[in-house]
Amino acid sequence: MRIAVVGCGVAGMAAARALARKGHVVTLLEAFQQPRPLGSGLLLQPSGLAALRQLGLAEQVVARGARVERLDGRDLRGRLIMDMRYADWRPDAFGVGVHRATLFDILHDGLESAGVALRTGVDVASFEHGAAPVLVDTAGARHGPFDLVVVADGSASRLRAQLRPDAKAPVYPWGAVWANARDETGAFAGSLSQRYDRASTMMGVLPIGRGPDGGRAELVSFFWSLPVTQMDGFLSGDLAAWRRRAVAMWPQAAPIVEQFQDPAQFSRASYRDVRVGRWSQGPFVLIGDAAHGTSPQLGQGANMGIIDAVELAERLGEDAPRSVRGFQAARRRHAGLYQFMSRWLTPMFQSGGWLGPFVRDAVFTPMSKAPGGRQIAARALTGTLRLGRTPKSLRP
Repeated sequence: MRIAVVGCGVAGMAAARALARKGHVVTLLEAFQQPRPLGSGLLLQPSGLAALRQLGLAEQVVARGARVERLDGRDLRGRLIMDMRYADWRPDAFGVGVHRATLFDILHDGLESAGVALRTGVDVASFEHGAAPVLVDTAGARHGPFDLVVVADGSASRLRAQLRPDAKAPVYPWGAVWANARDETGAFAGSLSQRYDRASTMMGVLPIGRGPDGGRAELVSFFWSLPVTQMDGFLSGDLAAWRRRAVAMWPQAAPIVEQFQDPAQFSRASYRDVRVGRWSQGPFVLIGDAAHGTSPQLGQGANMGIIDAVELAERLGEDAPRSVRGFQAARRRHAGLYQFMSRWLTPMFQSGGWLGPFVRDAVFTPMSKAPGGRQIAARALTGTLRLGRTPKSLRP
C-alpha cells in the first residue's frame, strides 16, 4: 500500500517506521528543511515503551533516558498532594524521562534504512480528494497518489481543519516554559517532582538522562507553568527576580534554578484541547496530537502518539478506509478516556481561582490513601487504563 505520513514528529516518525516494517511503501513529508524536535523533556510510560518495543527501539530509549519510579507533588508547606508510584501497578514498573532531542534522534536515525522515503521542505497545504488522494504543498507541487494519508502534523494541524471542519482545538489559557539543567548530585533522580502554589504556579523537575550529545552529566528538565499571555513577559523580564521567587518557593531546587541565567535557555510550550469526533475520513486518518491533543497533566502526549502509530500498522488491512475506521474506534476508547481525565484535571493544577486547587487537595491526598486508590492512580499514570482490550502486542 502507498502511504503518506504528514509530519516528522514523534507520532509521524513512529507511524512511518511501523508501517514500513509491515511492508508498505511509506513517504514521510515534513514542512521544515531540517526536521527538529520542539520542547525540552518528556515522560514515556510503560504503555508507550511497549509500543516502542514493537519498533525495536525501547532498549535504546531506556538506555539513553532516565528511569522514573514515582510522581511526587507537594504544596509550598511540603504537604504531599500527589504520590503516584509505578510499583503500585507492577513491582518492576517504571517510566522513562527522556530529552525530546534524544527521542527524536532515535526515531529519526535509520528511517531510510527502514524503508521510509523522507521528503523535507514539503509544507502540505491541501489535498485532492479521491480514492487515491494527492497532496498539494504550499509551492503548488503535487505528491502522490496515495492509498492512505496519515495526518500527524500536531495539535495545530492544518489538514485536520479541512478533513473535519467541525473539529475544535482551542489553546489552553495556561502553558509552561521549559529549560534543561544539570543535576550534579542526583538529587532529583528517580522521581518527577512538582511544587504547587495553589494552581496559579506549578513547577517541576523531570530527570531526562544524559541528553542527545551523550555528555557525562545527568540532565533534568525544569518547567514553570504560567498563563500563555504572560510568556512574552517572562522571556523578556527580570530573570534574577524570577530566580529569587522560584528558590523561595522551592529551596531544594536552587541548584537547578541558579543555572538559568538567560531567558534564551527557556523554550515555551502551549497546548490545545483537541476535539475531533471521528479521526478518519475516507483514506485519511488523524493520529497523535492532531487527533487527541491534551494538556500535559497526565504525561501522555508522546505516549499516545506512539501507541497510535503502532496500533494503526497492526490493524491496517487491504481496505484502508474500513481499517482506519476500526482503528479509530478502538483507539478512541483509550485516548478518549485520557482526554476526559485531562480536561477535568487541568483546572486543578493550572488555574487562577481557588476551587480547582481546593478540589485537588481534598481529593488526591485522601484517594492515595484509600483502599485500591493507589492502584487506580498507578493505572492512570502508566497509560494502561483502557475501555476495551489492549492488543496483545501492545501489552506492557
